[in-house]
Amino acid sequence: MRVLVADEFSKGHLDGLRGLGLSVDYRPELKADDLPEATKDASILVVRSTEVKRKVFESATGLSLVIRAGAGVNTIDVRAASERGVYVANCPGQNAIAVAELSFGLILSADRHIPEAVYSLRQGKWNKKRFSQARGLFGRTLGVLGLGAIGTAVVQRGRAFGMRVAGYSRTLNAARASAMGIERAESALALARQADVFTVHVPAGPDTKKLVSREVLAALPNGAIFVNTSRADVVDQQALLDEAKSGRIAVCADVFEGEPKAGEADFVSELASLPNVYGTHHVGASTEQAQEAIADEAVRIVASFLKEGVVPNCVNVARKTPARYQLIVRHYDRVGVLANVLAELREASINAQEIENTVFEGAAAACCKIQLDSRPAEEVLSRVRSRANEVIFVDLFEIGG
Repeated sequence: MRVLVADEFSKGHLDGLRGLGLSVDYRPELKADDLPEATKDASILVVRSTEVKRKVFESATGLSLVIRAGAGVNTIDVRAASERGVYVANCPGQNAIAVAELSFGLILSADRHIPEAVYSLRQGKWNKKRFSQARGLFGRTLGVLGLGAIGTAVVQRGRAFGMRVAGYSRTLNAARASAMGIERAESALALARQADVFTVHVPAGPDTKKLVSREVLAALPNGAIFVNTSRADVVDQQALLDEAKSGRIAVCADVFEGEPKAGEADFVSELASLPNVYGTHHVGASTEQAQEAIADEAVRIVASFLKEGVVPNCVNVARKTPARYQLIVRHYDRVGVLANVLAELREASINAQEIENTVFEGAAAACCKIQLDSRPAEEVLSRVRSRANEVIFVDLFEIGG
């Protein structure tokens, strides 16, 4: 089985893949348009930032698994993968500490004007009067939007700085907020109104596009620091530019609208050029520790897929299928038993959505659960039950409406 690794990956982790019995094709130089041809004979594809377009899934008929060695999957056409029955998995949480560290690096840079101070010294200038002006973080309110692994890591660091921490996410309840030692805001807008520092840690997607709206940005207090190390799409970029140009808030960003996909390129951004904007080059996860952890997780996913047929962190398996009925068939563990049951369902034009067969100790008998999209007629069930030399018991019940 061939695995194509189309981004940077350490030699140790490549050896780890080879140790699983895989033929490893390491081609980190590949671009998005190269992948359809390069993946034709691959069973597994591992990428970091390289885009995986629909053409890959149309041409690589043997492809079974795509792993994004990172947190998000917005660079992968997940819909096209799902249409072809290809698993897509990511490595969430492995970069949480790295992104949280950068977030606080940006916050401190904005509060203490560290980049300007460093530049001034390098120019041979001493300006203690100017660079002594800072508000400080202790006792200030840190507002955290999104409380996954990264948001949680930011909360921990905010508390270590002695900040009052408030948070909002759709899944945050009072009990979890209390356990985290934070205050629970009722909405992103309510969070913004109280935040001296407002930091965003939500994934990109249709539900989060422009989640940080013009209204949310306008609710930030004067002098607040706004931080986005998530994705540019989750913030109304025009509204952010307007707020930054007004000078009312400081902006820290590791992500920018229209940022280059290449590692090196010319990039002109009106937002990034403003004096109260502190920007980095989408490097939140780019620490050696984070990259090692992500690569470890990618190898673990491949190992699980090969050895157990299970894909950890899979993002495109349906949580709920169209199945409305579950057929229980307790049967003798013999060749062809399930094939005969499925043949009866096929003749009745009934689709099996999910099948799980459990073999009991001794391998004399088994129990098969078959989720169906429609109800079998009584005569179909009778024909299955009539196979007394194969079938022990048959039952049917409704699982959805």
